[in-house]
Amino acid sequence: MQYLRAGLGSSLSIAMLLVSSALCAQQAAKPAAAPPPAAAPPPAPASLSQSLGVVVFPAKNQSAATQSSDEGYCYGWAKTNTGIDPMAPPPAQAAAVAPPPPDPGGQRVAGAARGAAGGAVIGAIAGDAGQGAAIGAAAGAMHGGAQKRRGQKEAASQQQQAQANADAQAKAAADAQKQTYNKAFTACMEGKGYTAK
Repeated sequence: MQYLRAGLGSSLSIAMLLVSSALCAQQAAKPAAAPPPAAAPPPAPASLSQSLGVVVFPAKNQSAATQSSDEGYCYGWAKTNTGIDPMAPPPAQAAAVAPPPPDPGGQRVAGAARGAAGGAVIGAIAGDAGQGAAIGAAAGAMHGGAQKRRGQKEAASQQQQAQANADAQAKAAADAQKQTYNKAFTACMEGKGYTAK
């Protein structure tokens, strides 16, 4: 029995050794993982005309270097003649929106006073002027608070509308400046023998 155990133990050891060497051989046979693909090169910088949104065609077969030089010249010429630099637009100006009206703060008090007076009259008719005044004051204060909240909402809405109008006007002015500049740039490029749109 002892020999059987010893033989079984050594057979088991040999089997484990064979399995582990087979696994190692299998791992060595696997091809190495391919490295991750290289990042795509950054796109070529856009020409000056492309960055302005103007399409320029070299109608007289000008070279790319000549076209680039001519675009640089026309950029400066258009900038000088229009006073507009499209690559450095003016900083955005804050809209001249009127501040909300000052909060009078007395709407609740005034509402309470009116309510108390009315409540006292009604209470006097019913036989208890003090209780009528108290009920009227509470109702008047609530009404005054509701008016105040309504006024604040209306002021905020008006301010938002004024800001939206100011933003739209600023965008329209910037678009008009861009059109003016692009017309000058296009005229210069056409004068140098290009077709520009």
